[in-house]
Amino acid sequence: MTQLNYRPGRIFLSVPHMGGHERNYVQKALEDNWVTTVGPNIPGFEHDICQHTNAQHAVAVSSGTAALHLGLRVLGVQPGDEVICSTFTFIASANPILYVGATPVFVDSEPETWNMSPELLDQAISAGIARGKKPACILVVHIYGMPAKMKEIMEVANRYEIPVLEDAAEALGSRYSGHQVGTFGRIGVFSFNGNKIITTSGGGALITADEELAKQAVFLANQAKEPAPYYLHTQMGYNYMLSNINAGIGRGQLEVLEKRVKQRREIYSYYRDQLSEVEGLEFVPEPKFCFANRWLTTILLPEGFKPEQVLQELEHENIETRLLLKPMHQQPLFADCTYFGNGTSDQLFERGLSLPSSSSLTEEELNKVIRALKQILL
Repeated sequence: MTQLNYRPGRIFLSVPHMGGHERNYVQKALEDNWVTTVGPNIPGFEHDICQHTNAQHAVAVSSGTAALHLGLRVLGVQPGDEVICSTFTFIASANPILYVGATPVFVDSEPETWNMSPELLDQAISAGIARGKKPACILVVHIYGMPAKMKEIMEVANRYEIPVLEDAAEALGSRYSGHQVGTFGRIGVFSFNGNKIITTSGGGALITADEELAKQAVFLANQAKEPAPYYLHTQMGYNYMLSNINAGIGRGQLEVLEKRVKQRREIYSYYRDQLSEVEGLEFVPEPKFCFANRWLTTILLPEGFKPEQVLQELEHENIETRLLLKPMHQQPLFADCTYFGNGTSDQLFERGLSLPSSSSLTEEELNKVIRALKQILL
C-alpha cells in the first residue's frame, strides 16, 4: 500500500491547484454519462491545448510518458536504433526509448539553462555517424520549465536531418523566443501529472504540426484498431487514451494556466529576493531568449552544504524539498549507455535542491521555508 508522507501543516513541493471551473466540466460529463475514454471533453481539451500553444494538432493521452512513447513510435524509431537524450532529466524521458527497443545516448547539460548542450549534441551525432549509427531521434528536455537553447539545437538537428522530440513535460507556459516550447521539433510532449503546473490528475499530451503524425498517435493510443466491423489489428497498439473526466479537469485547469505561471514566477522571485543575503547560494537565471514557467524553484547550495543534509533538516520542519535529478548516465539501468559529458549535470546533482513551489503557497508558508533555510545556511 502506498504511504503518503503527510503531517498536518506540511508544506509540499508541488500540489494541484484548482481554479473552480473544473467542477463544471466534470459535472457535465457525469450528467451526460460520458464516463469513458470518449466524450466531448477530450476534443475540447485538445482544442484548448492548441489554442494555448499555437500547435496545429494535439493528442490527449494517459500520461506524459505515454506521449513520449507514442512520439518515438510515430517518428519511426526502431529496435536497435540510437536516440540522443538529455542526461539531466527524470527517468520518464529515457524509459520510452527502451520501450521501443532503442538505445539511449546521453548528452550533458550546458550551465546557462541546465539543458542539453548543443556542442555536445553535435559531438554525439558525429561520433554515432563515424561508427555507422546515425541517431534516429533527438529527445531534448526542458528541465524544471526552463527552455533549452532550441535555436542552436535545431540548427544541429537540421544539419544532420534528425527529427527532434521535445520533452516539455514540465514546461507548459514556457516560451523560447516568444514561442511555446514543444513547438520547435516534429513533436512536443506535455505532462499533466498531479505535481505539474496544471493537472488532469494523470495525463499528458502530444502536439505536432504534422496531421499524419497526430493521426498515427491517436491510432496507436487506441490499441491500433483498424477500421473494420470487428476488432482487427495489424500492429501493436496501446491503451493510452485519456478519460473524458480527466480531460474535463484539464479544460478547467487550462483556463487558469497564465495565472499559475505568474504565481510560480512570483514565488521564484520571492525566494531569490529574500535569500539574496545567503552568500554562495545560486538560482538558475533566465537567459534573454527564455521565458520560464518556473514550475519548480531550484537552488544550488553554497560550498560546504550537502543537499541531503539540508533536505533532512527541512523535513524536520515539515517542509518537503527534493534533490535535483540524478543524471541518467549515473543510473544503474543505463550503465552501459554512451555518455557525452562535461560534468555539468553531475555538479548540479551534487549541489542542488528543489524548493516548495506550489502556486497555492501562502506568504506565511513561503516565509517559513525562507526562515528555515536561513537558519541552516547562515
